Amino acid sequence: MSRVASIDLNADLGEGFGPWRMGEDKALLDVLTSANVACGFHAGDPTIMAGTVRLARMRGVDIGAHVGYPDLQGFGRRAMVIDPGELADLVVYQLGALAALARVAGYRMTHMSFHGALGNKVAQEDDLAEVLVAAVASFDDSLIISTSPSEAIESAADRHDLRIARTFLADRACDEKGLLIPRGMPGAVINAPDTVLARVRQLLNDGTVTSYGGAAIKMSVHSILLHGDTPSALELARRVRSEIEARGTQLVPISRQGGCR
Repeated sequence: MSRVASIDLNADLGEGFGPWRMGEDKALLDVLTSANVACGFHAGDPTIMAGTVRLARMRGVDIGAHVGYPDLQGFGRRAMVIDPGELADLVVYQLGALAALARVAGYRMTHMSFHGALGNKVAQEDDLAEVLVAAVASFDDSLIISTSPSEAIESAADRHDLRIARTFLADRACDEKGLLIPRGMPGAVINAPDTVLARVRQLLNDGTVTSYGGAAIKMSVHSILLHGDTPSALELARRVRSEIEARGTQLVPISRQGGCR
C-alpha cells in the first residue's frame, strides 16, 4: 500500500511567447491538478497567460505564478547578478501580473514557484530566500510556495507564516539535501520515461528518492512536478497519473491539501 495518501500533479505551462508555442498545454491541463504559469520574464506573455488561466479554470486546475529572471533568450536558466531588492520587485511584478489576469477570468492564483536559475539560487541562499519570500508574503500571505526541498525557502516561509508545498521534480536529479543538481551536469535532466516512472513509484511506495550520488533519501512531498518543455511531456504526465491512481493515491491540488505549513 502506498505511503502517500494524496498528491498533486503539477507542470510548468504557458512557456511560449507571441506566435511561438512550447508544450501541449491544453492537453496537459486535462491530466494535471495544478500548473505553474510563466509570467513573461523567462517565457510567456499576457495573452498566453490569460489563455492558460481560462483553460485551467474550465478544468478546475490550480494556477500559480512561475517567476524567474528577466531572461527570455536564456529561458531563465542563466545566472544573473541582480540586487536582492530589485529581484523582490521583479517577483512582485510577476505575481501581480498573473493575479490580475486570474481576477479578470474569475479565478484565483493559489500558489507561486521560483523558476530555473533564480529558483536554484533562492533554494541555496538563506539571505536571498528571506528577501524574496518576504516579498511574496507582503503581496499575498495566502499564497502557497511550491518548491523542491530547500531549507532556505522553507525556513523563510515559516518565519513569514506562509504555507509550503514541497515538490518532487520527477525529471530532475537532486543531491542528498534534495537540492537540484545543476543542469550542466551529466544526468541532471532525466529524459528516459521509464526512469522517471521508476522514481515516482519509489516515492509513492517508500517515501524515498535516490539522490544523484545513489543514496536513498527520505522525501515527504505534496506535489510531483514534470517539465512541460521536455520531450513527450504529455505522454509522460499521463503515465505518471496512471501510476498514482493505480496505487490508490488520491490526486488533490495543493490548495486543498492540509499540512503544508
